[in-house]
Amino acid sequence: MRQYLVILFMLGIAGCSNKSIYDKFRMDERNKCIKEPPAAYHECVERTSKSYEEYEHERKKMLETDKQKDADGTEKNL
Repeated sequence: MRQYLVILFMLGIAGCSNKSIYDKFRMDERNKCIKEPPAAYHECVERTSKSYEEYEHERKKMLETDKQKDADGTEKNL
């Protein structure tokens, strides 16, 4: 029983860590937007406005698409 609690705790920490890392990266990118000229600033901010949940959803969707391509025998270019 104790092992299951430890595993659940570690998975919870890992999930929080991934979100924290993503949020930190996103904020760093947003700070770079300040250096952009006014015309490019809004586009830069828009590019960095995706939430972690949106990012994770898109990532999972892409992974599923890649798995389907592999199952169909389609060659992947890396």
